Amino acid sequence: MSLRFRLLLSFTSVVIVSVILFVLLSYLLSVAVTGDVRSLHNFYKIHYSLHPLSEEEESLFLDLKYLAKNDPEQLKDKQLLAQYNTQLKMEKAALVIRDNDTILYTAPSLSEVDLLAILPSYDMGNNMIRNTLNAGSRFFSYSKFDFYYSSSTNEKGSIFVLHERSPFAQVIRKLLPLLIALFVLILLLTGFLLYRYVTRKIIKPLDQLRRSAEHIKEGNLTFELKADSKDEVGQLVQTFDQMRQRLYDSIQLQIHYEENRKQLLSNISHDLRTPITTIKGYAEGIRDGVTNTEEKLNKYVHAIYTRASDMERLVNELLFYSKLDLKKEPFSFHKLELGPFLYNVADEMSIEFHDQDVELVWEKMPEQPLFVLADREKLKRVILNLFDNCLKYMNQQPKQITIAIEYQAEDVVITMKDNGPGIPEGDLPHIFERFYRVEPSRNQSKAGGSGLGLAIAQQIIEGHGGKISASSELGRGTSISFTLKIFEDRR
Repeated sequence: MSLRFRLLLSFTSVVIVSVILFVLLSYLLSVAVTGDVRSLHNFYKIHYSLHPLSEEEESLFLDLKYLAKNDPEQLKDKQLLAQYNTQLKMEKAALVIRDNDTILYTAPSLSEVDLLAILPSYDMGNNMIRNTLNAGSRFFSYSKFDFYYSSSTNEKGSIFVLHERSPFAQVIRKLLPLLIALFVLILLLTGFLLYRYVTRKIIKPLDQLRRSAEHIKEGNLTFELKADSKDEVGQLVQTFDQMRQRLYDSIQLQIHYEENRKQLLSNISHDLRTPITTIKGYAEGIRDGVTNTEEKLNKYVHAIYTRASDMERLVNELLFYSKLDLKKEPFSFHKLELGPFLYNVADEMSIEFHDQDVELVWEKMPEQPLFVLADREKLKRVILNLFDNCLKYMNQQPKQITIAIEYQAEDVVITMKDNGPGIPEGDLPHIFERFYRVEPSRNQSKAGGSGLGLAIAQQIIEGHGGKISASSELGRGTSISFTLKIFEDRR
């Protein structure tokens, strides 16, 4: 059974139960007002509209009418009239006999009512009349019969059988069908509007979620869900769409990782094949006796050692990068004075700078001691990698490397700039990717390398909570900048 059908069934049940309760409440209210438990049985019999008396009262009224037609003088016998009134009293009715303009007999229960003022006038042409009348706050239904005591004297008389009723009950009796119809109409209209509202606000979003789940089951994650409201259902739709988006992003990331893995294997294979081929060639030369002199032998052995060292460096860098990428390389952060640290690292590279005629320029160095929170060894590796890149690619005189330090909010920015050939704009966004090289060839020439230096630098800087970026202009050099957190003594 669908949820939509259940809601429709629920609303229908509510309408039916509400109508039953309304009718029952109306009956109980009528009983409470009139005191007539049989009011449900007599509620809408025809004699309430045409005959205001019950069957027993009507029978007694017909007996009195018979006397009025055949022996009207007996209607002056107050003892007889009292007997009839007693019988009518059992039916909660009362007897009144009028003689011309005087009240010949009245029931004791009506003694306080000014009957002459409220009783209708004679209407001899329409002998039997059934109607209602009011006496102040009291309401009566009655049957009336006009007759002559004596045709010779034109003495007129009237028989009244009155039944006191509640005005409120009468109003209820007259209006109850209309009220029930109106109540049912309101319930149906309310139920229909509520059904439409619930369908639009709950059923349709749930159906949309169901279709979305089917799309996900079929592997389609490109659709988009939009919440039409901000209530719980809207939040559910929004959360479901966020889950879909994250699942889509996760799959895309997995595909990207898979492509990177394939590219990584291809790059590793390419980078290892070149030195292995070289080592194999030199080893075959030694085996075939090409190295017939000690000088050639030393040359071949040196070449084999160099290529083996390149392979070892590539494997070590790949292993280190993998640990950083998998968050398995621990960081040991300490308070570090930045200025002296940079001077010491540059001093270790002084021989390489001297051999290649590189001038080192220091700009915007802090006059006061500047402390950062860093892992000394890993930060040193970043600086050395950046120096190494500068030395590889600078090809014009004079060769110059500029180092600058600037404050930026709670961070310090270190910038290293060379005056090399620069990096093309299309390659610049990719230089921090692993194994990416700007030059088309992947051979490890003098200007080559493992392609992991900048990728390792990025992992280390991000591990410090900083960011690294690059800017370049062809023919004017490249600038690498990274940020570090300033050390705050919280003692």
